[in-house]
Parts: sequence; C-alpha cells; structure tokens
Amino acid sequence: MAKQPPSTTPSTTTAQPTTPVTDDEVSGAVGKGRPTPTRSEREAANRRPLVPTDRRLAAKEARAKSAALRERARLGMAAGEDRYLPTRDKGVQRKFVRDWVDARWGIGEFLIPIMGVVLVLSLIPDPYIQTYTIFALWGFFVLAVIDVVILGFILQRKLTAKFGEGRVERGFRWYAAMRALQLRALRLPKPQVKRRQYPS
Repeated sequence: MAKQPPSTTPSTTTAQPTTPVTDDEVSGAVGKGRPTPTRSEREAANRRPLVPTDRRLAAKEARAKSAALRERARLGMAAGEDRYLPTRDKGVQRKFVRDWVDARWGIGEFLIPIMGVVLVLSLIPDPYIQTYTIFALWGFFVLAVIDVVILGFILQRKLTAKFGEGRVERGFRWYAAMRALQLRALRLPKPQVKRRQYPS
C-alpha cells in the first residue's frame, strides 16, 4: 500500500505576539507600591547649580568666612597656639626660649625707646649734645649686644639641662636675641609669662 504524502495544509494555530515588558512595569511589580520616577524626574532631582544663584551673597559669605579664619589665626598666633605659629616659632624648645626671654629684664628691649630719644636730641642745634648723644647710643648698643650674648650662654645651659646633651635645636641664640631686642609689648607671639616667672 502506497504511503500518502504529508499534508501541506498550513496549521490554523498561530503564535501570539509577545508584548515587551518595560523597566517601569518590572519596577512597579517588584517595588514597594511607589511609582518609579521617570527619567526627567531623576535628572531634575540630581541637577545642582554649578554657581550660586546669588553671586553677591555668596561672595559676601565667602569674605566673612575668610575674615573669621584670619582673625582666628591671628588670635591663635598671639596666644602662642602651636598650630597657628610659623615654622620658626613652633616646638617646645622655641616656647622655652620665648618664656625665658619674656621672664627677664633685658637691656635690648629698651633699645627702640633710646633710639627715639636720640633722634629727638639730634634735632637740637648743639654739636656737643649731638656728639654725646651719638656716643651714648653706641654705648647702649654695645651693652645690649653683650646682654644678648650672655643670654645665649644661659639658654645653652638651660636647654641642655632640660632636653639633653646634643638635642638642643640650632638657631636658638639668634631667635632669643631677636626677641630680646624687641619691646615686650610688640613681641609675637605675645608673652605668656610674667616678669621673673622663668620656665622650669
């Protein structure tokens, strides 16, 4: 018996087209009941202005903040706070030197007032007064130099006794001399000790 050829009649069953599922539908299905924000809403939420809307107000606030920081640094330096001090003034040894210089009476701290007196006397049209004034000024200057030299030797001994042999920082003599030749009221950082109140 001959085999019949397979039927070529097309099947009446057709596949149903699938509808793509969007990300919003997936997010809504697995979310917590909140609608997923749209792209435009997300961009609006993340958008920040690159510059302040009120430039004058922003500049005023920046100047006020900068002024407050400078004032805080000035007060900190005057009070001897280590983090506000320049490099040459930082450290426990520098503080020890400052306190020792500020605790003593030194000849050099009167150098500026003496120079002012000499300047006034030099205006007097008398050659004798002018000559004696110049000699007096040079004599006072020599005494001030001798005083700071003696101060350097004293500090060498005190620093060595406190911090140990070979551990004394260099430059302390010049640092002490420059401070000793200034008026006490003009020194920075400002003196933190009273007269005769030497550091231990």
